[in-house]
Amino acid sequence: MSSGNRGGPAVSFDRPSSARVYGWMLGGKDIYPSDQDILLYMLGRFPECVDIARQNRQFLYRAVRYLVQEAGISQFLDLGCGLPTANNVHQVAQRFNPDARVAYVDADPIVLAHGRALLADSKASTTVVTADMRLPEAILADPDVEGLIDFTKPVAVLYLSVGHHIKDTDKVGQGARHVLRHIIDTVAIPGSHLVFSQVVSDDAALGRSFASKIDNSGIPWQSRTPAEVDALFDGLEPVDPGLCNLVGWRPDPNQPPLEPVPEPLLAYVGATERRTNVYEYGGILRKP
Repeated sequence: MSSGNRGGPAVSFDRPSSARVYGWMLGGKDIYPSDQDILLYMLGRFPECVDIARQNRQFLYRAVRYLVQEAGISQFLDLGCGLPTANNVHQVAQRFNPDARVAYVDADPIVLAHGRALLADSKASTTVVTADMRLPEAILADPDVEGLIDFTKPVAVLYLSVGHHIKDTDKVGQGARHVLRHIIDTVAIPGSHLVFSQVVSDDAALGRSFASKIDNSGIPWQSRTPAEVDALFDGLEPVDPGLCNLVGWRPDPNQPPLEPVPEPLLAYVGATERRTNVYEYGGILRKP
């Protein structure tokens, strides 16, 4: 496992972190006042967020299981992986193939610290590095990624619930299409897969309102419509049932449960059953 922060930024607790906010909704304990404040503020306006986060995490299990069991994938590059919790990518993949290898990438240095502890017993097959998913060239050049992922064989590239953090006008990367497509288009061989999800709204005006509130809090955000997401992935083959609301992507009522919802967030559970204008959209796409 990588030990290097490689001179990355120090952990900041006075600004909200998308990794910590997301982790709290999944039952995580690493949460600070700045994270609580922004999430509770957003839930007052968009109560769907708790359901959406948990639906995405449940999709992760089904997607990785499919990739291992049905697509024969044994290598995973999880970009913007967030804080570790139950049923992480390597745990799901290695449940079905003990030889599966996983490289985790996240810009938040707190993810590295927690990843070290989680992966202490998986050094040969799993690594975690601190890097910005918006700079795919730098990720590919990272020695820990190079040492673990063999791009002469099929690989799965995962962007789970991070597409909304990749803005078309971002000054760090070269836009969402470059960030999301560079690895799958330039180094991954045919038979590789891309897994993607992000928050969308069928109502473009509502999506912009949602995005502006989060973006102004210090967490980069760009909501999209489903059609705008679809346009990012032309040329790749959607795996049945295609890109959709994640609750409809091969649902499995018998998959392992998530950690319990934290008590302050319980009131928001079930909001997506009452409001359907904002939801998590995505699926799996194959490189032909």
